[in-house]
Amino acid sequence: MLKLDGKRILLGVTGGIAAYKAAELVRLLRKSNAQVQVVMTHAATEFITPLTLQTLSGRAVRQDFFDPNDEASIGHIDLARWADLILIAPASADFMARLAHGLANDLLSTLCLATTAPIAVAPAMNQQMWLNPATQANNQQLQARGIKLWGPDAGEQACGEVGPGRMLEPSELLARTAKQFSSQILTGQSVLLTAGPTQEPIDPVRFIGNRSSGKMGFALARALIEAGAKVCLISGPVALTTPAGVTRINVDTAAEMQQKVAEHIDKCHIFIACAAVADYRPQTIATQKIKKNQAEIALTLTRNPDILAEVAARDTPPFTVGFAAETERLTEQAEEKRRLKRVDMIAANLVGAEQGGFEKDENALTVLWEGGSKNLPMARKEKLARSLVATITERYYAEKHPTKDS
Repeated sequence: MLKLDGKRILLGVTGGIAAYKAAELVRLLRKSNAQVQVVMTHAATEFITPLTLQTLSGRAVRQDFFDPNDEASIGHIDLARWADLILIAPASADFMARLAHGLANDLLSTLCLATTAPIAVAPAMNQQMWLNPATQANNQQLQARGIKLWGPDAGEQACGEVGPGRMLEPSELLARTAKQFSSQILTGQSVLLTAGPTQEPIDPVRFIGNRSSGKMGFALARALIEAGAKVCLISGPVALTTPAGVTRINVDTAAEMQQKVAEHIDKCHIFIACAAVADYRPQTIATQKIKKNQAEIALTLTRNPDILAEVAARDTPPFTVGFAAETERLTEQAEEKRRLKRVDMIAANLVGAEQGGFEKDENALTVLWEGGSKNLPMARKEKLARSLVATITERYYAEKHPTKDS
């Protein structure tokens, strides 16, 4: 069974007899552990009831811009941000025409304009409608804009005619959906990744730490596995499930993380330092709990090792990627850190802002390298991780394997 663990699939269903196949597609997607949100056009409801798809998906079907059951909803914006993939199945000739011309006169077409997620259409229509020059022109326009065309198939149609225009079977659409999240661009490459916070003990019950949840690092681990990499994840204390296929090593302190990185660094091609390592640790650790019997106490702190800089300074370092969490002058301070530590790439984000950063499900990154930069806009960390992996891969092959077609 193909696995789509946690992937968020927005399934658009438009008007056509093939709409009945959407029920089986939803069932297969859910069986593959995907989250499915169905959005129907009003014409689609003439062929299959929203209740059917709601029951199978476990989510209320959306049809209108404004959902009275969702007080915090901004309709198309919320849905557009939620999706990892928008799949229109079936996609009618009318909907493809509206999509090609950028119309936004219903919820489904509007969120297609508002999303940064990839979009795939699975055409379903009469064979003559499919072969019509207008439909073919729309098809070419959609593909030129990066929208994926899945199908159509050829064969006997509900109208009795035979030819191209049948929607691909749900099992084939499931396979293509799984392939969408499995680029394999890092097949054969080993990645060593750090994630989460470190905890520097003060006494047996207290420690110095930070607010890192590890969500970004674990999202990166999943995205790297999807890209075909072999991933070793060294994680500080977090309450997160290890992504399938990832080798995980747990540590608590910066010194422990440094040791584990040193043990595994020779085996990796890419090193990504996503962990929020505590900069300082107590010089001495109390053997017993410090009692609250003084108005003030003083802690002497000593600097922790700079794991990223140590890796970058090796005689033959892997491709090194660091993270910079800043509260001001983001690009300036991140570039200074990149140059000082001599790393290949740095991904910087603002912390303490209203959106993104520590403990949040969303984030935005400014990615810097020698002679270039890229802004990755605010998105869920899972989606952001895939964009970052694509950027890392492009630079990795350009710098370490300049002759490789990346």
